[in-house]
Amino acid sequence: MLKPLPIGTAVFRDMIQGGYLYIDKTRYIYELVRPYKGVYFLSRPRRFGKSLMISTLSELFQGNRELFKGLWIEQQTDYDWPQYPVIRLDLGATQVGSADELQKFLDFEIERIAQTNSVALRGFNPSTKLSDLIRQLAAGNQDQRVVILIDEYDKPILDNLDDLDEAEEIRKVLKGFYGVIKAMDQYIRFVFITGISKFTKVSIFSDLNNLDDLTLQTSMAAALGLTEAEISEHFRDYIDVFAGKEGMTNEAFMDKMRTWYNGFCFAPDGENVYNPFSTLLLFKTERFANHWFETGTPNFLVRLIRNGNPDVERYEALQVVETAFSIYDIRRLSIVPLLFQTGYLTIKNYDKERQLFTLSYPNYEVRNAFLSNVLDVFSNLEQGFSASYLWQLIDALQRADLEQFFTILRTLYANIDYDLQLNHEKYYQTIFYLIFKLIGLRIAAEVKTGSGRIDAVIELTDHIYLFEFKLNQDTTVALDQVKEKAYYQKYHLHGKPITQVGANFDMSTRTVTDWQAAAVA
Repeated sequence: MLKPLPIGTAVFRDMIQGGYLYIDKTRYIYELVRPYKGVYFLSRPRRFGKSLMISTLSELFQGNRELFKGLWIEQQTDYDWPQYPVIRLDLGATQVGSADELQKFLDFEIERIAQTNSVALRGFNPSTKLSDLIRQLAAGNQDQRVVILIDEYDKPILDNLDDLDEAEEIRKVLKGFYGVIKAMDQYIRFVFITGISKFTKVSIFSDLNNLDDLTLQTSMAAALGLTEAEISEHFRDYIDVFAGKEGMTNEAFMDKMRTWYNGFCFAPDGENVYNPFSTLLLFKTERFANHWFETGTPNFLVRLIRNGNPDVERYEALQVVETAFSIYDIRRLSIVPLLFQTGYLTIKNYDKERQLFTLSYPNYEVRNAFLSNVLDVFSNLEQGFSASYLWQLIDALQRADLEQFFTILRTLYANIDYDLQLNHEKYYQTIFYLIFKLIGLRIAAEVKTGSGRIDAVIELTDHIYLFEFKLNQDTTVALDQVKEKAYYQKYHLHGKPITQVGANFDMSTRTVTDWQAAAVA
């Protein structure tokens, strides 16, 4: 009988006692808790297991060995299961709209933990109360120290990035609150802080000079997420069932699963991991779909995409140095670190000599869903609506109905929000790139687009189209250029009909005004 899948729970105790499928990650946890003292930070995308790791650490430091029976840390180590008071804060449990609301939330949480431990606090704000709580809990412990676990440390900031003044005030509150940890250093056994974003130490953790950032460390690259070996070992029975229903061999099923959900890499030499949330939903729903993406794109990211008019073509292979992974100033947000931290871009290569990281989309799910979302934003459509237009475009091409193809294309361009057009030519090139790239993703066709140009090759199973778009020029010029470039020569041996298409995009009317097509003899 298949074990139930832990969808909707990130509570370690519930997963163990409820008999859920649990992937043992305690070897990574042991490396963190083994030293006499540890103060750690780890950034990972949403739905990647951060809260489960916090929950696991909480049970471990409370000495609940029975929950770990049969797990690696219980069987393979000499860990002696000491008990510590645990101060656990989940900033993802609320949504605050101001620094004042954050102060009230922190105050409430500190008081709640104090009451649970029968401690009467002395203090006049969350920071002073936290100091007193740490001191009193440590005094009642044999080791005279406490454990602090903070989940989603950055959510109050991320929730308010639409109001940068308020986000800055919230940052100041958090900086002061987290600064208590350094001041209470002598009373602390272990600190673990998680979140999505990675603000620099200067902006949030300037006082925590002993903070060990695990985010890009190879030793922790597979601590969250699922490795290929873990999938093969723990999901074998699920794969047998699902692959059988799909009429696929297990090998073919794994290839498809790898294409859809694998590919996340969080360190220069790190092992690729699968998205755990998408993997669980895949076997729960028995459907390949954009499971992780459909849980929502952060509003601040959509806003940056909308206002920044990003050159999305570069995300296929974007080279950056390590400093690009951190956020330095709330008021001057760069989209690249946010795309990496939120999981839309991941590490694909690292040049040690040049210390250059190459970033790209981790897998099919993310590439397809992200580009679709950007197209929705750019073309002023509700999320998901561009997909219907894309399928109509595909159907038109498969029927060799270019008249209908351009009618649909004009409809898409007609929806564009004129307020977004910061760089007109680049803007329309981006729309073009998104449309043709997504056509290729949806039908697994060969689609090539010219970097920085408006041209494309679409190779279907039974037809090849060579497109050349011009801005404010006669369509004859566009068609002549297709012929002059002799693109078709590369495809003659493919044994398919080839159609050359030239079209004009008029900037004044913001649409495709005319087009011509010619078959290659």
